[in-house]
Amino acid sequence: RRYAIDCSKIERDLGWRPAETWATGFDRTVAWYLSHSEWCAQVRSGDYQKWIAAHYG
Repeated sequence: RRYAIDCSKIERDLGWRPAETWATGFDRTVAWYLSHSEWCAQVRSGDYQKWIAAHYG
């Protein structure tokens, strides 16, 4: 079974609209990860978990 967010109630009741479409949000997310490859490598290497432990216990 697949799930998808249905924003129709919040759109109707509050007049809210998402800032991005799914496609533009996906494109921007991919672009962010591509431009932050050093951070991604640190997360994959375990350095990020060490940083979290050092700063947040």
